[in-house]
Amino acid sequence: MYRIAFKMQLYKGFEEEYKKRHDALWPELQSLLKEAGISDYSIFLDETTNNLFGVMKADDPAKLDDLPATAVMQKWWKYMADIMEANPDNSPVQIPLKEVFYLP
Repeated sequence: MYRIAFKMQLYKGFEEEYKKRHDALWPELQSLLKEAGISDYSIFLDETTNNLFGVMKADDPAKLDDLPATAVMQKWWKYMADIMEANPDNSPVQIPLKEVFYLP
């Protein structure tokens, strides 16, 4: 099992909307993530900077490479692009985080 962490940037004023959209996560997206071997997935908000910090476990990180090509992921990215920093393809700007400590 691999642990993966990253950060993203939420636009100011969209904190409640971001939470609302994730509270109503589409069942097809949830299934896609589970099928890709993702589990124990959390996103945290730093309210002072609006940085989002994602942490997840993945069975095989290589399986994550196929997610961007799926229709449901493309649809989700487009849905979220208006409230957070996004790349030209609507994918969220994600910055990988290096693990420096772990207490199992």
